[in-house]
Amino acid sequence: MSHADTALPVSLDRAAVTPLAVQLADALREAAASGHLRGGDRLPSTRALAGRLGVSRTVTSAAYEQLHAEGWIAGRHGSGTYVTTPPSFSASQVPAPAVPAPETVAPSLLDLGPGTPWADGLDRAAWRRAWRAAADPDPLVRAHRAGLPEYRAAVSEHLLRHRGLAAGSVLATGGTTAAVVELAAAVLERGDVVAVEEPGYQRAVQAFRRAGMRVVGVPVDLEGLRPEAIPADARAVYCSPAHQYPMGSRLSAARRVSLVERARAASMLVIEDDYDGELRFDVAPLPMLASLAPDVVAHLGTTSKILTPTLGAGWMVAPEAITSAVLAYRDSTGTRPSPAGQRVLYEFARNGDLGRHLRKLRREMAERRTLLAGALAAAGIPVRGDDAGAHLVVPFSSASVEASVIASAERRGIRLDGLARHFAGTPSAHGVAIGYAGCSREALVAALPTLVSLLR
Repeated sequence: MSHADTALPVSLDRAAVTPLAVQLADALREAAASGHLRGGDRLPSTRALAGRLGVSRTVTSAAYEQLHAEGWIAGRHGSGTYVTTPPSFSASQVPAPAVPAPETVAPSLLDLGPGTPWADGLDRAAWRRAWRAAADPDPLVRAHRAGLPEYRAAVSEHLLRHRGLAAGSVLATGGTTAAVVELAAAVLERGDVVAVEEPGYQRAVQAFRRAGMRVVGVPVDLEGLRPEAIPADARAVYCSPAHQYPMGSRLSAARRVSLVERARAASMLVIEDDYDGELRFDVAPLPMLASLAPDVVAHLGTTSKILTPTLGAGWMVAPEAITSAVLAYRDSTGTRPSPAGQRVLYEFARNGDLGRHLRKLRREMAERRTLLAGALAAAGIPVRGDDAGAHLVVPFSSASVEASVIASAERRGIRLDGLARHFAGTPSAHGVAIGYAGCSREALVAALPTLVSLLR
């Protein structure tokens, strides 16, 4: 017997990073799996459920479409949407998950999400040579609070040679997120307003929130962050001007000037995440905001995307007041960036291996982007993002399309990254960010027909 207006055990957390549509689908799926919802139970309409939960109909529609694609629910013409789980399926009958035999383990997904480095492109001989050389010095008795002097010198030379930044003072960091955590703790105060790109890098957002900052999203368009939308009371703004993550735009020259002027007038710190700054294919790498305004910009860089995140090696170039505050924070907490990764990067750069790897990386990523973008364009699929970096964006018209495509791709062995999870607030753009660095070129080529059919 079907049940009209079935009571649903749904609780949505609007402060969570997980999109509301995903939370709703998870809750309904769990209710059906546990027996709270039984086969034949009728669900509210998407409009009625949206009103009941206080969310947009886009959220409920996306959740229903996801569950329909997975086979948990079905629609009956003229009579609504019903749970398809057999009525005899109850919580007490849910079998314990079986451990599959090795030969039956499902193949792993081809990961086409952004943010993964091209590890296969590393020259293994040069890489091993750097690690061996890094192990030669005697163990350190005490870690350098600012980082190994030779590492900092190597970073300064690299920034000057490859990016045109004359770095007066370089601090070693454990990576971009680690640097954000330090800035939030050492420079900012609880309750400070921090402006972030929307959509943007959610690890940075969470770092600010955990430190007690009030995070405000600033819209991003084809020219990058919109400086005029930054709140007047913002103490800091976090941005990725070289290749915005995840939308792929670059901050235009006019907006760079506008952002710097706003920062100077309001005594606001600009935190520049140089995401994909090394990977431009149409022109030389763009000048950094730190070159334009070293007095108000804290520049953050890392080896995570050009080499590997396992090194834990990053850097910060900032005004003396900022670096002094960070060093004082390290002294008071006893925290230090690990010197092991610093030694490896220094050795990798010392003999020119880093420069050779970057040239090889740019050529490979340019060719892969041309390959992927060309296949999508030939099928009439729009692509968004500058000719740079290691990912591009395919926009969609709605959250339901985004959720459906991601689910369909996973069933066909491909992991795609939706834009929804990159919003600190309610998503206002929909689509997928497709990375092309984390797999082999052969795997990317083999996946193109499936990818095109999914996105068409």
